[in-house]
Amino acid sequence: MRTLPAIFCCLPFLTACAPEEPAAPAAPMPAPDPVSDAVVFEGARLLVGDGTAPIQNSVFVVEDGSFTAVGVAGSLDLPAGAERIDLSGKTVIPGLVDAHLHLGYIDGRNWTDTSANFTRDNLVDQLERLAHHGVVAALSMGLDYDAAYDVRAEAPDGVARLLTAGAGIARPNASAGDPTRREVPYGVDTPEEGRAAVRELVDRDVDIIKVWVDDRGGTVEKLTPDLYGPIIDEARSLGAQVTAHIFYLEDAKELLRAGLHGFAHGIRDQVVDDEFLALLGDDPDVFLIPNLPERGPRSEADLAYAAETLPAAAIDAMREADAAFEIDSDELFETQAANLVAMHEAGVLVGFGTDGDGMGFDAHEELYDMVVAGLTPSQVITAATSASAEIVGRDDLGTVAVGKSADFVVLDANPLDDIRNTRRIADVYIRGQAVDRD
Repeated sequence: MRTLPAIFCCLPFLTACAPEEPAAPAAPMPAPDPVSDAVVFEGARLLVGDGTAPIQNSVFVVEDGSFTAVGVAGSLDLPAGAERIDLSGKTVIPGLVDAHLHLGYIDGRNWTDTSANFTRDNLVDQLERLAHHGVVAALSMGLDYDAAYDVRAEAPDGVARLLTAGAGIARPNASAGDPTRREVPYGVDTPEEGRAAVRELVDRDVDIIKVWVDDRGGTVEKLTPDLYGPIIDEARSLGAQVTAHIFYLEDAKELLRAGLHGFAHGIRDQVVDDEFLALLGDDPDVFLIPNLPERGPRSEADLAYAAETLPAAAIDAMREADAAFEIDSDELFETQAANLVAMHEAGVLVGFGTDGDGMGFDAHEELYDMVVAGLTPSQVITAATSASAEIVGRDDLGTVAVGKSADFVVLDANPLDDIRNTRRIADVYIRGQAVDRD
């Protein structure tokens, strides 16, 4: 038997002992999309709030409570890993800004109305109701106690922002002769007292200064030019705005001559004349918050909508008040409607306010009344969003635009077709967070 050379006998052993060749490296796993805090809202008809044409099939991005991108779907680079919310078939408008309310006095749960109700809890309760109805900021106009400043500084999450005029300025007898003004306003008899009141209000950083120039049908004395002139002058020197509660055309003219910034009500005694319109032309920055009057009893649809945020006792009280409605509402409304349209056409900045008590539903009644008065739905939405935000000095609100706070309302129908569609609210967002509307 022939033997193999020794070297061949060792081959199996050498083979077994040889180190294994290293395996080919595994293909790298694809990196996961980065987690993003951004939320992309897409597909809605978007009304920006500045009167421009709607963006159909829009997309906008919300990050850290602000809008970071706004445009037409497919036109933007969207953040990877962002949550996406489909709003197809919906309409989005900016959050509403009510530039004239009187908050704090009504306990909305028990439906009582007293000065003792002016507490932090009642203020927040009303701000919650406002948010439910799409109002994201509310200027409480001239009847506020210290609790209003406290809530403004607190800025609770998920409710409308509270802005305040603090205590307004009137004659000393105004509260006694007119219980709706309560005991809060500064009562002034001299120019020096008026200037001192302005300085105190500015020191408290009020959002606007309110004066009453109305005799309430001859029942109280009203501020006269020798008193409100120095008040307006002092405010202007300190960089503050003054708005006036008015009724009469002649008072409105004198206030314009004194340099008033804006009107907290429309003119109610007669239709404005050429002299008034010429005075408006001398100051293009004047604003108007109309507060149109009731046009008669509310409809059953109005009462049903109000019942979303009001107790049954409140609805019963509204029915009783409507049953006793005796004012010639048509004439009152027609006069103020004509003045609203005339001032709008004269270039006045028309804002939005309810003169309400913070229950929220009446914001949508006012929107409808402004359209009935003669403005278009687009003009009314602009008034209630960007114009009112400008009046109250909140440039972070009022439009759906990059850099603004992400405060917006998602509607189930288009308010340009029927302004009453602003009531068909699907969701409300404040600072990018959905409001708990329940």
